[in-house]
Amino acid sequence: MRVLILLMLLLPASGRAADLKVATWNLDWLTTRQAGDRGLPTDVVPRSVGDFDLLAAYAQELNADVVAIEEVDGWGAAAKLFPRDRYSIHMTRDHVVQRVGIAVRRGLRYDANPDVTGLSLSHLRSGADITLHLGTADLRILAVHLKKGCRDKPLQKAGGTACTELRSQIPLLAEWIAARRQENVPFLVVGDFNRSMDGKDALIAALRDAAPLARATEGHSSPCWGNESFIDHILAGGAAAEWMKPDTLRVLTFRETDPLLKDRLSDHCPVSVRLSVPE
Repeated sequence: MRVLILLMLLLPASGRAADLKVATWNLDWLTTRQAGDRGLPTDVVPRSVGDFDLLAAYAQELNADVVAIEEVDGWGAAAKLFPRDRYSIHMTRDHVVQRVGIAVRRGLRYDANPDVTGLSLSHLRSGADITLHLGTADLRILAVHLKKGCRDKPLQKAGGTACTELRSQIPLLAEWIAARRQENVPFLVVGDFNRSMDGKDALIAALRDAAPLARATEGHSSPCWGNESFIDHILAGGAAAEWMKPDTLRVLTFRETDPLLKDRLSDHCPVSVRLSVPE
């Protein structure tokens, strides 16, 4: 019996899988700048120390392994929620207040890839791109924050700056997805798409033309600040689509229910899903 147990321990750990929790959270103008700073709109009220503490408590409760973060004014602001002893933080190099980043739990190895600068259209936000090294598999992760203001309008027909700029971002995002398909690399695209993708939405259709995608939020509505369609999404392609565990979509809603507290917290709640990654 002892010999049998020893032989089993020496066998490769095939079929084993590790649980990975991935989230996205738009933090609504998270900055350490003071009120009146020229880089902030006049209606943005910077967070107090107590506000940061409250958000940090929610970040700890979220307890995700990887968090795409949006509308964050750099590493210093992000580290107040995701402290450096627990997370490594990768931020885009954009010179804007509303930057995109990815917080990765300490102990997980990753490489930072060049920012996907085309998505910024020279004045918006680039995508944050990393490769996570997970046992026998790599996982490419792109965090995005697309153009606001074209949430539900017919994308191909709507005029105006918002829909025009969102349309311009789609081919760039589809190109990134197609490249990952060509490389046969498992990948995620996560973040604030500023778009409801329900039904026969043109945005998700265009991305699925580039590669088959599983959308964690498909068929669900968000309970954040009331029942509404999701605009924060987690898309999985390649092998990662099979890794995404069914029925693990979660929204961490705030216990504070007064709408006036949106400025202290965020108008977005953290959205997460779990992956079962081969070891």
